[in-house]
Amino acid sequence: MKDFRELKVWDKAHQVTLVVYHATAKFPKDEMYGLKSQMRRSCASIPSNIAEGCGRSSDAELAIFLHYCPIKIA
Repeated sequence: MKDFRELKVWDKAHQVTLVVYHATAKFPKDEMYGLKSQMRRSCASIPSNIAEGCGRSSDAELAIFLHYCPIKIA
């Protein structure tokens, strides 16, 4: 099991999530359950998948969770 907090990619994904949450806070109220929600869920899933993959027992399982990320992590 790896500590995901030590990974630079997790830290960067977490920072992007914070930026997106801050930016979408300024969206109009009628976007609460539309684009705003979709953007927040999408960006939050990236560090979540990295963290969940790090909790698995092998690098192969980590790779599976990285594959689930909505963007490709190189």
